[in-house]
Amino acid sequence: MSAPNRRTMRWLSNGVLIGVGLLFALPLVWLITASLDAKPSLAIAVPDVITFDNFRAIFDPKLTFKPLWNSVLLSGGTAILTVILAALAAYPLSRYRMRVTRPFLYAILFGTCLPITAMMVPVYSLFVQIKLIDSLPGTTLFMTASSLPIAIWMLKNFMDSVPIELEEAAWVDGASSMRTLSRIVLPLMRPGIAVVFIFVFIQAWGNFFVPFVLLLSPSKQPAAVSIFNFFGSNGSIAYGQLAAYSIVYSLPVLALYVLVQRGLGGSSALAGAVKG
Repeated sequence: MSAPNRRTMRWLSNGVLIGVGLLFALPLVWLITASLDAKPSLAIAVPDVITFDNFRAIFDPKLTFKPLWNSVLLSGGTAILTVILAALAAYPLSRYRMRVTRPFLYAILFGTCLPITAMMVPVYSLFVQIKLIDSLPGTTLFMTASSLPIAIWMLKNFMDSVPIELEEAAWVDGASSMRTLSRIVLPLMRPGIAVVFIFVFIQAWGNFFVPFVLLLSPSKQPAAVSIFNFFGSNGSIAYGQLAAYSIVYSLPVLALYVLVQRGLGGSSALAGAVKG
């Protein structure tokens, strides 16, 4: 390819990336302007007078803090349980050669493709029968089960990158499989665990449909469901409060990224683990 053609392709690709970036940036700009505007609308406009009344209106324990705490419990519990169970399931799939490994992995891959909406009717009926309806722990267990297929698949791929020679050396010293998993394998795959944890947490944090169906009491609903309160009847929407609530709603996820960023960059231990 000649130099002019390369230059044209570079400009074209940069233009496409800028266009895609603007599509993602415009809603964020609207959130900021609408949350600070006394009379916001769907249009992006600089507020005539900057006000924090929208934030003051949503800083209410029942409206904001309780749903956010429910979201933390639901998403955090789902992510922790998913990572633990997925690590236990991924370990034999990564380390042992069995006839059922490949069919099981295909079954897991198929499980990631199942639409959650197709399962909610029988799940709701089951939860009513076993008296787990309107239960935060029960909803957490179901969201953990629905997140396990993709988590197992991801952790298995991360676990494959850990050299088995490290475990063999531990086995010679008398360490059990569970000890090598907890003391050697998992510490060396911290970046992978962080990736899976964030992925599952964000999925659970933004999940509206499952908590909306399984949690009936307003006091137990997470923020993803309570945000629906800003959509009033007869098409009236409190745009300013909705924008302010959306900003507050996104802060815990941003804080999670900041807290685990060190773990995401911790691959140097694996690079030098097999030296010598």
